[in-house]
Amino acid sequence: MSTFWTPEGEHKIPPNTNKSSNEPSSVENEATKRTPPTEQELEAQMQQMREELGNTPASVIIENHCFGLFELAALHLSYNPPKLEEARLGIDALAALLEGMKNRLGEHETSLNEGLAQLRLAYVQIEAATKAGDQNQTKASE
Repeated sequence: MSTFWTPEGEHKIPPNTNKSSNEPSSVENEATKRTPPTEQELEAQMQQMREELGNTPASVIIENHCFGLFELAALHLSYNPPKLEEARLGIDALAALLEGMKNRLGEHETSLNEGLAQLRLAYVQIEAATKAGDQNQTKASE
C-alpha cells in the first residue's frame, strides 16, 4: 500500500477496490461531478495548510528539504553520463544547510550528515571514472 507524507505524518492511500479496471473509480466519478472550488474554499484550504505548516517544527521542514537535496544530487549522479555540475550544486546546497544548522536539526541530522559524506565520496569516484573514460576515448581516437 502506498503512502504520502504531510507535516502531520504518513497517510495511507487506499487501494482501488473497483471490480473492473475499465470502470472509473468512484473518486474519478466524484471528481468529474465537482465544480471548481470557490475563492472562499481556496482561502480556507490555504489557511488550513498554513496552520498545519505552522504547527510543524521548523527542523522537520528543513530536514525534509535536506532529504530532497540529497535525492536531487543522487539523481544527477545516476545519469549516464552523470550531470556532475548539477550534482555538485545539490551537494553544496545540502552541505551549506547542514553545516549552517549544525546541532540545530532534529533526529535525522546524523543520517543527513552521513548521506552527505556518501554523496561526496560518490561524486569524487564518479568524477574520476568519467575523466578516466574521457582520457581513454581521447587515446582511442588518436
